[in-house]
Amino acid sequence: MIKFGTDGWRGVISKDFTFENLKRVAVAHGLALKEEGAEKVVIGYDLRFLSEEYGDFVAKILSGMGFEVVLSDTFCPTPAVSYTTKYGKFNSGIVITASHNTGKYNGYKVKESFGGAARTQVTKKIEDKLPQAENYQVEFGEYKKQDLNTPYVEGVRGQLELSLFNEREVKIVHDPMYGAQQGLMYRALLGTKAEVTEIHAYRDPLFGGKHPEPIVEKNITGLMEKVRAIKADIGIANDGDGDRVGIVDEKGNFVNSQIVFALLLLHVLRNRGMREGIVVKTVSSGYLVDRVCRKFGIELLEVPVGFKNISEVLVKERVLFGGEESGGYALIDYLPERDGLLMGLLIVEKMLAEGKTVSQMVEELFKEFGTAYYRRIDLPVSEEEKRALEELKENPPKEWKGLKVKRVLTIDGIKIIFENDSWLLFRPSGTEPVFRVYAESPDKRTTEELLKWGVSLVKKN
Repeated sequence: MIKFGTDGWRGVISKDFTFENLKRVAVAHGLALKEEGAEKVVIGYDLRFLSEEYGDFVAKILSGMGFEVVLSDTFCPTPAVSYTTKYGKFNSGIVITASHNTGKYNGYKVKESFGGAARTQVTKKIEDKLPQAENYQVEFGEYKKQDLNTPYVEGVRGQLELSLFNEREVKIVHDPMYGAQQGLMYRALLGTKAEVTEIHAYRDPLFGGKHPEPIVEKNITGLMEKVRAIKADIGIANDGDGDRVGIVDEKGNFVNSQIVFALLLLHVLRNRGMREGIVVKTVSSGYLVDRVCRKFGIELLEVPVGFKNISEVLVKERVLFGGEESGGYALIDYLPERDGLLMGLLIVEKMLAEGKTVSQMVEELFKEFGTAYYRRIDLPVSEEEKRALEELKENPPKEWKGLKVKRVLTIDGIKIIFENDSWLLFRPSGTEPVFRVYAESPDKRTTEELLKWGVSLVKKN
């Protein structure tokens, strides 16, 4: 069954993600675009198995349906397609990628004309056209190839205060995790005093046997070791399609995504002086962001997981910054899309602007806004446990270890928020066949205990 999740359609290569199924999705997408009077489509692809061939296949199909189609002339990160969609005035963008999923997956991401993730109403329209696409007689057409990476890198450079990168030397280790951002950080910082050392910067469709997901510490141990080995100032990792970012401090310690979100937001508000618009975060994001927004008098909106839900807001309201726990953040005015390259470099820009190390910035964040320790685990879940979760929604706990429950959110799974801002969230993944349990509290031990208690509520043990 072909179904779009929180960010596109994904499937196991040769089992679900086949040329036949891809044809159905491309035709359905084309039919939906035709109804809207769309004319121009841009397509990019990552470094997964057969991605280039899949991209060529989709380009030929859509061209044969009468669209003006541009295909990237080489692999490119998702934000490069989003950038081209927005600034090249394309009606839609497509990325052949399964993002952070393991190497056996591939996928089909859709971008709207504004450059952001396709909203639910758009992907629903594509799904509705699938039966019509079943017997569609495909005719292949001609398309153009174009360099999407160079304009994208220039766009990133245009968002940075490059003079700061020229004031003093900074040593960066970049881990593209065998993915589509390889080589681009070096290009973005060309001509500055920044020294970029890359690891895992070649094609490996199996991603070294790991998840190309930089927000999980065990996935970026090589980056942590390299930072320590060459005494770098920072380590920056990007996922398979380059829209997410993970950070390692100068001591080689992992900095979790909740802290990175708060650091980026603080930089945007305090150092860059940007205040126009609201901040949008997904329900799995932590409380430090709430506290930063309160301090600066910025309105904060919480939405279900998936950047498409931030897209739903940005077409209605002025949004300044958007982010999620999965390591995706965006300066919405510039590009309403997660951008792992730009966000990693904005952390460096913050370091240079303040003359501080990453660990010092984290320490000061905790001093000003309180400590926060976060952890997520992913679990297989049975039908019985799914029912237990539904029961939990109907009858949530009133307290835990003397901490009273302040409020319960059910916009995506169930989020239990306690009086001291600690929280626990249960939700099914929209991109993988697992169940996620999240917890955050002011200290590590409490977070572990909260997580353990949360799992016991569903697993009844």
